[in-house]
Amino acid sequence: MALDTALVVEAVAVVFVAYGALEAVFYAIGPLVGVIPRAAGWRKDTFVRFGMWLLLGLQFALAADVVRTIIAPTWNDIGQLAAIAVIRTFLNYFLERDMEEFERTEPAK
Repeated sequence: MALDTALVVEAVAVVFVAYGALEAVFYAIGPLVGVIPRAAGWRKDTFVRFGMWLLLGLQFALAADVVRTIIAPTWNDIGQLAAIAVIRTFLNYFLERDMEEFERTEPAK
């Protein structure tokens, strides 16, 4: 049961990241080919939108790791989860910081 839950949560994480990547590609290529109008700051907006999806995907991936470790944890599993949590926390921190910096420097709409 818990393994099934972990797989579902991981699948959700993959869906979020894949959707964010597709959206980023659309918003990056759209202005270049004329599908969507080019607005000021479209690159920053694309980065922030993609970053939000990445953050959400990372949170779900970490949740899946926690669920998987709850089943029958060994010290090795706990150590791996701790390492993964630290790495993802750093990724989240720096990604959020970059997103906030881009939002602060974005011209007023």
